[in-house]
Amino acid sequence: MNYEHCIRCTICVENCPIFRVNTEFPGPKQAGPDAQRFRSDREKAQDDWVLLCSQCKRCEMACPCGVEPAQIILQEQQRYGKEHPQTPANLLFANNYYLSVLGSLTAPLANFIASTKMGERVFQAMGISTHVAFPQFRFRTMSKEKKSLNRSIKKVAFFYGCFINFYRPDIGRKIVHMLAGLNVDVVLPRQWCCGLPALGNGNLSLARYFAQKNAESLSNYIDAGYDVIYSCTSCGLCLLHDYTGILEIPAGKKIAENCYNLHEYIIKLINEGYVKPEFAEVPRKLAYHIPCHLRALNIGYPAQKLMAMIPRLKCEILDDACCGLSGTYGFKKENSFSSIQIGRHAVSLIKQTGAENIVADCGSCRIQLSSLSDMPALDPAEILCESLGITDQK
Repeated sequence: MNYEHCIRCTICVENCPIFRVNTEFPGPKQAGPDAQRFRSDREKAQDDWVLLCSQCKRCEMACPCGVEPAQIILQEQQRYGKEHPQTPANLLFANNYYLSVLGSLTAPLANFIASTKMGERVFQAMGISTHVAFPQFRFRTMSKEKKSLNRSIKKVAFFYGCFINFYRPDIGRKIVHMLAGLNVDVVLPRQWCCGLPALGNGNLSLARYFAQKNAESLSNYIDAGYDVIYSCTSCGLCLLHDYTGILEIPAGKKIAENCYNLHEYIIKLINEGYVKPEFAEVPRKLAYHIPCHLRALNIGYPAQKLMAMIPRLKCEILDDACCGLSGTYGFKKENSFSSIQIGRHAVSLIKQTGAENIVADCGSCRIQLSSLSDMPALDPAEILCESLGITDQK
């Protein structure tokens, strides 16, 4: 962790959304490189304020010296989680994959219980915030879909992630149909949670277990000539950076070298002359909220480049604000105030655009922004599929 290179310029602090709204968080400079100079593995972790960091990575994107404050804080979050009792909320969200499997199997009952006052009281008693409605479980998940649609030169293994799998498989099916229409052979490899929720809730061993299982599965497809694609930016960041970094997965480098963002991959196909999509008009104005983790991937905004090819579609980019939810972070009661304040700021910028819809690559961004604004929030893939005439049923 290159904390020695920190020149204490405070640019990271100026870019931290949590520091702006929560006086208990000292900021990424003090919580990261400053504090790291005095930490010792021989002493029990005491800095509970490291848990206030949402891991948005905006500090790392702002640092002019290549220091990774969020990574330093993440390492300390894992040590703190290992050395201190876990809260019910942390335990629940770290094991979100298993709970989502159960929720999908019992979708009508699980959704009903979550929507009742009794369910809300149970969540609050466990330290879970209910300021935004939980997404609805779906019984027909992506893991139940058939593995391949066609045979062609280009082959991809689609890492669809937990959000699409358990809550929005309709988006996942549209993505598969869209890729098939672009003459791409799509397979749905066996997969588990990427591991990010476990990492974010202080359970490094569980995150590493998920990562190892995914790495074994994806490696087999890479060896067979498949590229790996992802649509969730947080999943992508975990696959590309955490597998080779804090999770120390041996096959992590191979996965990172063969892994693409969905829209980045489509642009690659267009640039290679492999496909030439015929986009129909979509007469609408969109506010495109750029997720923090998309910025952290450092691949630009590929979905925006594709949407720019759609006639009559106006898209205003908003890349200077965090949504505030940050996956499971904003669902914890102790973080709800910060989450709402940050989210309201993002919504105020969105409403100034006069857009009809919000678009964001991240599922949790869409949940938060839609809830706080009462505006429909869409995945960029939904806009592309609308233009291409692709539906869930096609």
